[in-house]
Amino acid sequence: MRNNSVTLAITGASGAPYALRLLENLIAQRQQVFLLMSSAARVVFATEEDMQIPASPQAMTEFFCQRFKVSDDQLKVFGKEEWFSPVASGSAAPGRMVVCPCSTGTLSAIAVGASDNLIERAADVVLKERGQLILVPREMPLSTIHLKNMLSLSEMGATIMPAAPGFYHQPQSIDDLVDFVVARILDHLELEQNLVPRWGYGKP
Repeated sequence: MRNNSVTLAITGASGAPYALRLLENLIAQRQQVFLLMSSAARVVFATEEDMQIPASPQAMTEFFCQRFKVSDDQLKVFGKEEWFSPVASGSAAPGRMVVCPCSTGTLSAIAVGASDNLIERAADVVLKERGQLILVPREMPLSTIHLKNMLSLSEMGATIMPAAPGFYHQPQSIDDLVDFVVARILDHLELEQNLVPRWGYGKP
């Protein structure tokens, strides 16, 4: 597995700002990003960010590369049935994957190894190869089914990281709340971040 790159999957749960901020920081730290985005996520982006994301992987790659001013060597989008993409095989996939935000439907499919689309397959590959899988659900309240799926995935080695920002850093804006969650994701990826002050250092 490749450890100099990250797979970022964006699904249809609410939380587009988390995904955008995370993608921005991954690119800023010169990570190679393999981006997977569900059709439901495109609807959420239109609703929450007033952002019209192209449907085709090539057009989506161009869209995000222009937005973040990077080349398609650093940021590449793959479609839901691109089974020959690197993320579909343990021989080429990144050793790290984040699903942010992670819908409960996607979480369920990953938990049972459905692999019906590339997001699910990529997560399955990371789990079977003993890589790092971070899932960022936002749903509330959580049903017993959701909790059982999270427990199952945690037992498989995944990290369940709900989009639940703290307030001890005295956030002044929505961006501050978004940064709290993104900072914790970056910490677990062992990437540098100065988005929020660390507990015990300065405020509070």
